[in-house]
Parts: sequence; C-alpha cells; structure tokens
Amino acid sequence: MTQTNKPLAVVTGASNGIGLELARQFAQNGFDLLIASRGKGLDEARQTLQALGAQVECAAVDLATYEGVEQLYSAFRALNRPVDAIAINAGVGVGGSFVPDTEAETTLESELNLIQINVVSVVHLAKLFSRDMVAQGRGRMLLTSSISGTSPVPFEAVYGASKAFVRSFGNAIGNEMKGTGVSVTVLMPGPTETNFFHRAGEDDTQVGSGKKNDPALVAQQGFNALMAGQAEVYGGGPEVEQEGEGPNRTESEQEKAERHRQMSEPGSA
Repeated sequence: MTQTNKPLAVVTGASNGIGLELARQFAQNGFDLLIASRGKGLDEARQTLQALGAQVECAAVDLATYEGVEQLYSAFRALNRPVDAIAINAGVGVGGSFVPDTEAETTLESELNLIQINVVSVVHLAKLFSRDMVAQGRGRMLLTSSISGTSPVPFEAVYGASKAFVRSFGNAIGNEMKGTGVSVTVLMPGPTETNFFHRAGEDDTQVGSGKKNDPALVAQQGFNALMAGQAEVYGGGPEVEQEGEGPNRTESEQEKAERHRQMSEPGSA
C-alpha cells in the first residue's frame, strides 16, 4: 500500500455480510482499507473495494487464535500509517440446545470457539488499536454487537451472552475514552440477510427462516453512527429499535427468554 492522504480503516469479518458492507461504506467515503477474514472471499472483496477507489490490503487470519489477532495487528503496523477507524465486526453464531443429551445439543468446542472470536478477539483488538488511537489523539472504533445482546436468547445462549458482553464492554470503554479523542460505537443489528443463520445451524428456526434486514442498510447505519460519535445504534428496520427499546427494556429477563425461545428453538420455523 502506497502512502496517501486518505484515512485508513481496518475491518474484520470483511469478506461478506455486514463486514463487507461496512468496508464498502468506508471505501465510498474516502478511506483506504485493511480488511481481514479467515481468507475465503478476501480477494473478491478486495476487487470490489478497489473498484470504489480505495487502496486495499488483505490479512487472511484466524481471529479465534491469539496469533491470528497479533498477525492482523502486525499487518497494520507494516503499513506504517495511522489508523483512523476500526470496525471490529467478525463474529460467529451457534444455534441449538445447551442442555446435554438433547437432539439439538451444541458442542463445547463450537461454543468455546465462539467465545474466542466474539469476546476474546474483540478485547484483544480493542486493546491493541486503542493504544495507537489514544497515542495519536484521535480514532473511531465500531464494535458489532446484536439485538440479541439486549435479551437472554435460549438456543443461542452463548451467542447472546457474547453479544451482551460486547455491548457492555463497548459502552464501558467508550466512557473511559472521553477526553482522548477516541470514540467507541456499538452496532446492534437485528436479523440480517447473510449466511449467519445457516452457518449457525438455525435454518429450521423462526428467526432463521424469517424476514431479515439488508446488510447494506445495517452497515450504513453503523457507519453513520460511527462518524457521528454515537455510543450505540440499532441496525435494520424500525422494528429492531422498537424491540430493543420496548419489550427488551420493560420485560423481565425470564419473560424475554420465553419470548425469544419461540423464535430460536429448533423446529420453530
């Protein structure tokens, strides 16, 4: 990547879905990019983003590992450019029953892998890149949580908890960053038209088979909130915010859990 006067954004999970659309938003708004994913689809994403006028570097890394996070940070440092924004977006889902010896039982391996990507890598990346941002006195950080982070989610128990962590973590460090020139924004999408539910094994659930939001819309909402320095933003149609600010605030945790069970239980489609 040659030196330019353009700002630089780092986007994880950028080969498809919300991550690719976030990268597209950055490219369309004059940013160069360092994009990361496990590798599949990265070259296609690079070509798409370069066609929008951005210089694009790729990092094929596994963010489920400590080494993968460090490799991404090393790829950034090798550019010898300041970081203006980072979208810590990579995440996975696991659907099924946490209860042992049930037909739809999840595996411990898949759930621990989820925690590594959705929680551990988020903290790791935020710690590394916040050092650069605070040192230079500016920067914007976007963390992708979920509407699932506002409620217990039976049959997505570990996923929902991971996204609740991201929401709490993002708001906490955003508060700590006051006065540093660094802002933190938490994006909370509703169900979105990506491969997420299929990869999570939720094709036979009501939420997996139901109507979903356009990832381009979700990304635009997240990008606009990031640039405005907002602490939080819901992603998707008005029903997402209505759920987050309505029943997910007023109902008890058990009431919310029971309502979400009807949407996420295997066979509920």
